[in-house]
Amino acid sequence: MERDAAVERDAAVERDAAVEHLCLDVTDCEALLAAAEGCEAMVHLAAYPSPAGRPAHQVHNANVVASYNAVLVAAVAGMHHYCYASSVNAIGGAFSVRPRYDYFPLDEAHQSYTEDPYSLSKWEGEQQASSVCRRYPALSAASLRLHYLVESLEVLVARMRQPRTPAEQQRFDAFAARDLWGYTSLGAAARACLDAVTAPWEGHEVFYIVAPRTWADVPSPSLHLDHYAGVPLRRPLAANDGFYDCDKARRLLAWEHDPAGRHGDAGGREGDGGPECDVVGREPDGEGRQPDGEGRQPDGDGPAQSGMATRSGRTEVLP
Repeated sequence: MERDAAVERDAAVERDAAVEHLCLDVTDCEALLAAAEGCEAMVHLAAYPSPAGRPAHQVHNANVVASYNAVLVAAVAGMHHYCYASSVNAIGGAFSVRPRYDYFPLDEAHQSYTEDPYSLSKWEGEQQASSVCRRYPALSAASLRLHYLVESLEVLVARMRQPRTPAEQQRFDAFAARDLWGYTSLGAAARACLDAVTAPWEGHEVFYIVAPRTWADVPSPSLHLDHYAGVPLRRPLAANDGFYDCDKARRLLAWEHDPAGRHGDAGGREGDGGPECDVVGREPDGEGRQPDGEGRQPDGDGPAQSGMATRSGRTEVLP
């Protein structure tokens, strides 16, 4: 995977002296294995973050090679925990011509109907984790289906309300409907990554990691009736309830998007999620993708050159 200007800028940012940083190509399995020596856990964020801007085969092939290398290295290196930054698009969605949703709220049992190379690569990354965990039962893996990563709801709402031409607004509204008006705060995503490499279970599990409410001004029952009236509800939607069911993350990870004392959904500051947050899940340029499919993928896989592993209490970036 090639480096880009955003990653080069990020590399120049002042780093915590207690954290060791390396830069390498995660599609090079031998180099990744060497870098991971002595690490206790792997958090794999490296990916092309959308199907836009590159040939389909490049997006798909680089992503699935990188994700397989990461989970295989975690197993071969003797790690016990692997966390994969998957995507709500692993079942199809934002990049589908017309996504298929069989019910709401969506849970991890929902069938995948991916169409585009990016979403397919995310679903395949989940299957890779299941496969490797069967071969290496000492490894526990978590695939986190992240949504649009943003600093706070306030920042997101301002971004969504920026002026647009009528044609741009039409594209925006169509994308937002495919994307189900969801988001994930950076702090919540970082905490989920840390929870995923500390919570006990065996094998591989998939989790939705999404805010419990939408960013839309329109109430969720109206959004459902206006855009997905034929999709059945497994439980009623009220007010601005989200279209994703994160109960599994609450049960197995003890994770909440907005636990007590954190007020990101009120438009205030997100909780910092601990000192490791600024190396988990955030893209270097901090800019969000416009919902016409250009720019950053909103589920926040992170830049193509970032990842995290832990070694003896430190955090090591494995680009």
